Amino acid sequence: MGEVGAAAPVKGRTMSSSGFKRVLLKLSGEALMGDAGYGIDPQVLDGLAMQLQTAHETGVEIAIVVGGGNIFRGLAASAKGMDRSQADYIGMLATVMNAMAIQDALEKREVFTRVMSAIQMQAVAEPYIRRRAIRHLEKGRVVLLAAGTGNPYFTTDTTAALRALEIDAECILKATKVDGVYDDDPALNPDAKRFDELDYMEVLSRGLKVMDSTAVTLAMDNDLPIIVFNITTDDNIVRALAGERVGTIVRGGK
Repeated sequence: MGEVGAAAPVKGRTMSSSGFKRVLLKLSGEALMGDAGYGIDPQVLDGLAMQLQTAHETGVEIAIVVGGGNIFRGLAASAKGMDRSQADYIGMLATVMNAMAIQDALEKREVFTRVMSAIQMQAVAEPYIRRRAIRHLEKGRVVLLAAGTGNPYFTTDTTAALRALEIDAECILKATKVDGVYDDDPALNPDAKRFDELDYMEVLSRGLKVMDSTAVTLAMDNDLPIIVFNITTDDNIVRALAGERVGTIVRGGK
């Protein structure tokens, strides 16, 4: 992975004031729907865009992988009888819709973006090409990586780990609706303990809900840290980029 350090100056942007040069942000589709229970809440979307604008202005290069569970969840549809591959492809298309919505919200704030899709749909998105994605990041654009890996049976968690490694990101920022990783569901158990730091193997052996096991294993094999934090707190993305202790960090050798 690349060395942690300040980003090179980009025209129109400041030099990075954080410890990171390039990161990948993993957003769940559910993070976009607010209290509506379905779809995209415009207020939530605008709040997310505001956080991303502030983070982008620090000079850090940001790529985003977003899920599609607020629109369609392939695994749930498969459990109800739909062909799994077909259901997963529909879920991939849902991630493209979410990426386009985030793109619109960011560009209203004059943050330049590119949507890159693993499934070719050139009328609305560029095809994902690793070198092109890196070049967009170097030019100061936020890159939205949509349609998963382009293959069924792979989650957007796995996509996030894979793309982070491909673009040489220094960490994955996993945005959730809770403030870290717990040993139990904090919504159901008020005594659930939050971890400040975890080892990859501990996450896998205890079955903790950080990312799916394929994504965690891929991160572990390549020494890619994962920071899990609450995105509903207004400044958490910027705080995480600044190196503050936010949420739970998963890495090797505690």
